Amino acid sequence: MLAKRIIPCLDVKDGMTVKGTNFVNLREAGDPVELGVRYSEQGADELVFLDITASHEERKTFTELVKRIAANINIPFTIGGGINELSDVDRLLNAGADKVSVNSTAIRNPEIIEEIAKNFGSQVCVCAIDANFEDGIWSCYTSGGRNKTDKELFSWAKEVENLGAGEILFTSMNHDGVKTGYANEALRRLSETLNIPVIASGGAGNMEHFRDVFVNGKADAALAASVFHFGEIAIKDLKDYLKKENINVR
Repeated sequence: MLAKRIIPCLDVKDGMTVKGTNFVNLREAGDPVELGVRYSEQGADELVFLDITASHEERKTFTELVKRIAANINIPFTIGGGINELSDVDRLLNAGADKVSVNSTAIRNPEIIEEIAKNFGSQVCVCAIDANFEDGIWSCYTSGGRNKTDKELFSWAKEVENLGAGEILFTSMNHDGVKTGYANEALRRLSETLNIPVIASGGAGNMEHFRDVFVNGKADAALAASVFHFGEIAIKDLKDYLKKENINVR
């Protein structure tokens, strides 16, 4: 069985790491490169950096920051936000990113997933899905949770896999920043119906939540932000705990 991955996520706005609750009420958490270095040294398996206002503000993702990150950390990292065309992917990979995450663009133009997979390989393409559970349906949103679409989580995830995405990063907007645990039922359904890895996002508040997302949610990786940024959980302690719970971590 592949080892489960622990992935700190750094949402970046105006050059600083920020964290909110249910995608609003942002507060600053520090310099993204300094935090990235710290997490790398603490044993994180990967990092995700999201330029959270790039799509909404219609600007290009932070190439200079990507170069700084690549020069300072030695674990794989994914960049997302404002990626609209193949040239954006090329620019970010050349700056040092290992993978790119597409969300809003993929919903507007699903062919971008196919193009990324064909030109750079499926392993480079992470499709992020932000979904909110409302009226009995998991509805997908774009632009950092601002715009509701007609896409439904499970059918869209299957479509994304068929187009060639290498991984799904599913964030439950209902659970984001609330720290009551991940959306394990939805995650389990995704993991059981897809043949590509599923990264869980939204809801981590304690170490038990990580255990539950791997055991009950069957996620391949768990992404979290505020519990790491504000020192509530140390990555080494988390991995030691998960090993005691018989969960295979690196």
